[in-house]
Amino acid sequence: MNIRRKLKSHAEVHTGALNDILFILLFFFLIVSTLANPNVVKVDTPRGKNDTKVKQTIVVSIDKNRQMYLMQKPIATDSLEHELQRMMANATDTPVIALNVDSAAFYGDFFKALNAGKRLKAKVVANINPN
Repeated sequence: MNIRRKLKSHAEVHTGALNDILFILLFFFLIVSTLANPNVVKVDTPRGKNDTKVKQTIVVSIDKNRQMYLMQKPIATDSLEHELQRMMANATDTPVIALNVDSAAFYGDFFKALNAGKRLKAKVVANINPN
């Protein structure tokens, strides 16, 4: 007669890798949750059929030292509107003024140039350089 007991195997779950997987999932969801911004409103912007780049006929630049340049030629702030009017006198279509402004420049100078272009009925395009 066989009196020995039969060895029963106990069911075990190896959880050694489970900690690693949970740690990686925690980081994944933490990163994904910071990327999803619920305050963003999606807006469909209109798409143009043609290339709508505008020819920049007149370039006005303002540096951080409040110096204005009209087509790379230094000019005084007070004479900007007169010089723009002189340059636009022989234009056939609506002239375009490109304003290149350093971000350290004064906003007052920027608005003087912007208003001068608007008074002369020109299209004004602004570009503020972050340098």
